[in-house]
Amino acid sequence: MLISSKTIHLILKYGTSIFVILFLLYGGITQADDDNSHYTNVGNIGLTITNFGTLGHGFTLWPQQPSCEYPKASGIEHLFDGGLWIGGVKNGVTYVTTGAIDASAANRGEGYEFTNEAGQIISQKSSLNTSPFYSPSAISHQDFICEYTDTNTMVGGQIIPNHLPLGVKIIQQSYCWNYPYADFFVILRYRIVNIGYRGSNAPIQNIFAGLWADLVVRNTTITRPGGSSFYTKGGNGWDSVYSIGYEFDATGDIGYTNSYIGVKFLGSTPFGITSQDSLKAPGNFVTWQFRNTVDPVYFAPQTDASRLEKMKGFFTGTTKVNPTIINQIKQPSNRSILVTAGPYTQLNYLDTLEVVYSMICAKKTGTDPQQWDSTYQRAELYAHADWAQKAYNGEDKNGNGKLDPGEDINGNQFLDRYLLPSPPNTPTTKVINESRKVTLYWTANAESSIDPISLKKDFEGYRIYRTNAGADIDPTKPLLSSFVLNGDFDSINNIGNNTGFNYIKLSEAKTFPDDTNHYRYKFEYDNQLNGWQYLYAVTAYDKGDSVNNLESLESSLLANAMRIIPGASVNEDESVPIGVYPNPYYGNALWDGSQERQRKLYFFNLPSSCEITIYTIAGDVVDKFNHDAKTYNGSDIEWFKTYGDGTQKMSGGEHAWDLISNNDQAIATGLYIFTVKNLTTGFIKKGRFLVIK
Repeated sequence: MLISSKTIHLILKYGTSIFVILFLLYGGITQADDDNSHYTNVGNIGLTITNFGTLGHGFTLWPQQPSCEYPKASGIEHLFDGGLWIGGVKNGVTYVTTGAIDASAANRGEGYEFTNEAGQIISQKSSLNTSPFYSPSAISHQDFICEYTDTNTMVGGQIIPNHLPLGVKIIQQSYCWNYPYADFFVILRYRIVNIGYRGSNAPIQNIFAGLWADLVVRNTTITRPGGSSFYTKGGNGWDSVYSIGYEFDATGDIGYTNSYIGVKFLGSTPFGITSQDSLKAPGNFVTWQFRNTVDPVYFAPQTDASRLEKMKGFFTGTTKVNPTIINQIKQPSNRSILVTAGPYTQLNYLDTLEVVYSMICAKKTGTDPQQWDSTYQRAELYAHADWAQKAYNGEDKNGNGKLDPGEDINGNQFLDRYLLPSPPNTPTTKVINESRKVTLYWTANAESSIDPISLKKDFEGYRIYRTNAGADIDPTKPLLSSFVLNGDFDSINNIGNNTGFNYIKLSEAKTFPDDTNHYRYKFEYDNQLNGWQYLYAVTAYDKGDSVNNLESLESSLLANAMRIIPGASVNEDESVPIGVYPNPYYGNALWDGSQERQRKLYFFNLPSSCEITIYTIAGDVVDKFNHDAKTYNGSDIEWFKTYGDGTQKMSGGEHAWDLISNNDQAIATGLYIFTVKNLTTGFIKKGRFLVIK
């Protein structure tokens, strides 16, 4: 949690006596166990989720960890930070507990009002049987679960400024999937329990629950986060039909973002709430400008009372939406948005209110100017919002909050939410990487998949994809969206091309040492370019379901996208020379990035364990490093830090070098000598290469 500068100031000014007074006044010290290391990564959106009521990380963990990146590995971020808000009236007093607020408050540490206890870190589950977190009780492909409360007024010896507890516990769960039709949203499920505060078991009345967000849509590979101007380029909007507030890049990295982020209210379940409360309260929307405490329309609320007024829907609520305001907020600025649900009449002691939101990303539709925002451009955002709503509704096809006749798919007489149609399982795939050649092998595990909606085995075929050489350094197109279909093979007498599997099916299963899988299929790529990074993937697709009006579904490209750099294999033969390519190296090589430190050349025909030393013609050491074929993947140089993701696999007999000396200087034009010492045998080979800049 944030350290309160106000508390530090009081202690320094008044000494320990005031600290003792604060300790007695606020009931002791809680030692929290904050966890902000978890982010969604099974689908195409990377959202940081914490166990203290916030979303994102304010770019404090950038670029190692996404805040809300979409598409994955694109560098396009969509969120500074966000947080859960809960407001209501208790014993006639208004309270609002906030997970996070903008920095408009007088005390910069204010607003972070949810805390956890020691040991209450985030737990993880997955419904994927290939995941190390697999659990039959998992809801999605990646569940994050945690608990926290608003009942602490101090944490780690620091006072939480201006925090008046409402007396609630939050059971938080988030869900995401890798399905191609559902890999662009994260569902956030909050169960709010009235646990009372300091012996008061009073009900909470006129409750609102909301998701506040400081959205920012920028391409961080083009513009690094930082400085006030980074955050002033967003345009905003609200769509009452979809209950979604959103932001787009209005003038920042135009041409390199082209996306939306939306905050959508999905629904609620008022367990213990009086019967007149609807199962789905309408979403409310409000926005305000960063640090604006003057403008009567766009002011940032400073007190619990003013925050609750905002939660009632300052721009929407029971009054008609002001079209002038909706048009005004499309202009670039630094704003917060708040999407809320309510009011819920009453939450009694130990009763639970459940509210569910979703963070949704989408690309803009069409070729209209990207700084515009139109219904047409939001077509994909709407489609993605529909899928998020379908995921929440589950068996509740008509969205009326109850299980109607014909909706109980699995026959358990219970309304199951978070139930999505499923494509076949992702094929278990193995890649053999050789010089100028890559071979894909995969198992037949997808063929036994059962769709959870139709309850049938409906496997149809396989598709093989690869990116083209150089796609990884194109800043306008994320690598994971650059796949090209290279093969499509399906069963005969069904949908599709009816090709059969003779071209790819092995006559007998292929096995590999230390691998228990039996590989039934094979697809070879010849004439691959050594040293270039490609992505390869094998997917499986089904026949579709005409009864439930579902088209054919395909397993996720992202689930087994494999980054491969073809190259020479390990070579222990002492008679085979070590080579360098390109040689001569001309700056810039075609695969180089835009920065000096994003250059690379390769040493090849290396033994499995060796020491590489580079010298000037005069014999001065330029650089020295070790190569280990078992672990090396290029992540020691800037090129792979920028254009890889840590999963890239090298061939074993090659090592990339960034042309940066051990004194952290770019090398000059000239002839260089190198030696390679085999660390197993001690044998040394020599060679040379030319650099021309």
